[in-house]
Amino acid sequence: MSIHNAECAAVFAEIADVLEIQGANPFRVRAYRNAARTIADYGRDIPTMVAHGDDLGRIPSIGVDLASKLREIAATGTCELQQTLRHALPAAIVELLDVPGLGAKRVKALHEGLHVDTLEELKAAAKTGRVRELPGFGAKSEAHLLEALDARLNHAQQRFLLPFAEQCLTPLLERLRAVPGVGDTVPAGSFRRRRETVGDLDILVTASDPAAVTDAFVGYAEVERVLASGATRSSVVLHSGIQVDLRVVDADAFGAALVYFTGSKAHNIALRRIAQAGGLKINEYGVFRDDERIAGATEASVYESIGLRWVPPELREDRGEIDASRVGRLPALVERGQLRGDLHAHAGPSDGKDGQEGLRAMAEAARARGLSYLAITDPARRPGARGSDSERLARRLDDIDRVNASYDDFVLLKGVEAGILEDGSLDVPDDMLGRFDLVVGVVRDALDLPRAAQTRRVLRAMDHPHFTILAHPTGRVLGETDGCDLDVPRVIEHARARGCFLELDAQPQRLDLADTWCREAARAGVLVSIGSDAQRVDELDDLGLGVDQARRGWLTRGDVLNTRTLAQLRPLLARTMGAGRASAPRRAKGG
Repeated sequence: MSIHNAECAAVFAEIADVLEIQGANPFRVRAYRNAARTIADYGRDIPTMVAHGDDLGRIPSIGVDLASKLREIAATGTCELQQTLRHALPAAIVELLDVPGLGAKRVKALHEGLHVDTLEELKAAAKTGRVRELPGFGAKSEAHLLEALDARLNHAQQRFLLPFAEQCLTPLLERLRAVPGVGDTVPAGSFRRRRETVGDLDILVTASDPAAVTDAFVGYAEVERVLASGATRSSVVLHSGIQVDLRVVDADAFGAALVYFTGSKAHNIALRRIAQAGGLKINEYGVFRDDERIAGATEASVYESIGLRWVPPELREDRGEIDASRVGRLPALVERGQLRGDLHAHAGPSDGKDGQEGLRAMAEAARARGLSYLAITDPARRPGARGSDSERLARRLDDIDRVNASYDDFVLLKGVEAGILEDGSLDVPDDMLGRFDLVVGVVRDALDLPRAAQTRRVLRAMDHPHFTILAHPTGRVLGETDGCDLDVPRVIEHARARGCFLELDAQPQRLDLADTWCREAARAGVLVSIGSDAQRVDELDDLGLGVDQARRGWLTRGDVLNTRTLAQLRPLLARTMGAGRASAPRRAKGG
């Protein structure tokens, strides 16, 4: 049985939900919910810690009782309490808690009064007018519930990749900013925190004429359905399927609203506790001492009013950023402009003139984006290509030399994407590997190997004397697969001992390493390479998404391999590739 942090967190989250429906002690409910959030975001693998006999009580929000249940979950996938609660209430009613406007008490009332266990059953009851007959409900609340259920059922569990969300959001922002009297117009929510995927979009606006902004919003041509339209809050669903919420706020409260609606929920809860400890109240309207607002116009003023420094949105997940802010130790996060190169890109065919043209196109695109080097790392094996793999690779190296000869401010590095075979060997002939500047290892198949075998396979590949970078380490594809079952902490430790590097693949469907593993890599002293994995020139722009993910992982400029100049990079690559190699592309002027 493969149990990981996500499964452990899901057990505690379910326990919290059912306890809340049952009307259990709120402190007990909160304890399980906080533990679920902590475990889901925790940088180390809980079952691995259990196997090693580590003290789970050192994990934030985990006491003796919860630690005991964690060990039980790691061993069995469940715990006695979860099973007891499942018998007390149908597990399906937990789903009702996700419907907007339904808290635990209302879910309990609906379940007991209507005997509904699913969203579909509740929708049927609402359509026949049975909900309004219950105490505490009416025709209006029934209509709102039905609308929320329709939206929920139509878009349940749907999440969108960041570039798609941005594509939907950008023209709408432009439309709103063109409304006379509009001031600040800023996206919030998980989009602003740059999470890998977003469920919906939030926009905050200041305006002298809120009604005009609302009209422009609900009248947007891409709106499929208007869920709500009011003076300060409106919601729509676009033809793309994504929901967008608009809030028009006062300028004096804009900073407070931006903090509140950017989230995360856990971060906001932590801020509220600090404010309360200081005799203050904090909400979306500002920071208050009694009835006097003492801050709210800017985010910085909100944080300063409770003794904190401003926290970058990417860090607002309650993973230690509050304490770091309090003592002035927030990291100087890496920025896109600090990347000097890209160590994972492809250039298509390697045959004749077309091969050089592809290389030159990638080189020109990289230069235009401010990079001074680009590693061409085409796969070692390309079915259908002319000649043997070794012959094709040799032609590619010759073509790179020819293209490099035309530049004095840019270098194409000679790389190869080597497949990691099931036994841990690489699919590149050993006599070729020494001719490259770097070898990027990837797991392409047999992703379903058991954890021990998969990890052993990767560690063995990393031990190869020419191995440089482990690309998209887990092989995840967002929205499709979690990737292979890999002991990432062991891989990080092995990379540290071996002196090689881990990649954060910036392709929007990958963003692998995940942010929490990036942070663990940095803590271990392992450099992370942000690679575009570009197949076309426009995909070089995905480096920005990689930087977003790196920032969520607390990475600084020094934590990222490809912030180095070429002169700084070469010794690091040579250290992993061995000395005395023949490959020596022309050095860029100034390093």
